[in-house]
Amino acid sequence: MGKITVTDDCNGIKGLKVIEPTVFGDDRGYFMETYNYNDFAAAGIDCQFVQDNQSASKKGVLRGLHFQINYPQDKLVRVISGEVFDVAVDLREGSETFGKWFGVTLTAENKKQFFIPKGFAHGFIVLSDHAEFCYKVTDFYHPNDEGGLMWNDPDIGVEWPMPEGMTADDLILSDKDKVNSSYKDYVVGK
Repeated sequence: MGKITVTDDCNGIKGLKVIEPTVFGDDRGYFMETYNYNDFAAAGIDCQFVQDNQSASKKGVLRGLHFQINYPQDKLVRVISGEVFDVAVDLREGSETFGKWFGVTLTAENKKQFFIPKGFAHGFIVLSDHAEFCYKVTDFYHPNDEGGLMWNDPDIGVEWPMPEGMTADDLILSDKDKVNSSYKDYVVGK
């Protein structure tokens, strides 16, 4: 039953994958498998997920760009309510696309998922009035293991879409995200 379609061409960045599940719908609603180990392993996503997380955010919230330092995580993310623009930045040492980013719009309606392997910074911006964001991870949360990059770092150059009626000055960031490192400082610290 739950076959998936996987897009590997994520701006030429190897490892990132956009997953679209097969949705079975009728006049009652729909059914889909959001995760099936066999289907994902066949698509090159052979991970053991150990924790599921969920967050809710209002329009204009930007979370990120976050990464783990000593306990990196593969992530499988999706939106169950609303719309976000989700971004991954390649921080894998030796990668030919180091410092490059890819973004995808995830919505409750398009049901797309985004697989982000270890070694990437990750973040998202809420474009709808409200969004619920779910993600599976392959390592447990370690509170003292978080790193972050500035969401608007010009050396990364993420092209964030702005929520309707908002500008960059209106975005809502955590205190921690307001003081994330620059990309240059991150590279120098490596």
